Amino acid sequence: MQKGLELEERDYFKDPLNETELMDLASMASLSDLFAWRSPSFKKLGLPSQDISEQQMVKLILDEPRLLRRPITRLADRLIIGSSPKQMEQELANLP
Repeated sequence: MQKGLELEERDYFKDPLNETELMDLASMASLSDLFAWRSPSFKKLGLPSQDISEQQMVKLILDEPRLLRRPITRLADRLIIGSSPKQMEQELANLP
């Protein structure tokens, strides 16, 4: 427990998201926001980012969890994606 909140950690490499879980996250933020565009794993693919559909993003993330931006923090009905500690503190301070 931290700052009165119960935290649950998940290692996406040991316990990858399934498609339903990924789409649940995507309902709270765009797939593009969840996708790790600057990841070395993405760069190795050699794909032009403007040509990737949402369906392709889903498949790529499911096949290679490194393509999911981290950390992802779910606070009630919103996500904080890839945040800095300072941004996280600000978000926590704004909770009701």
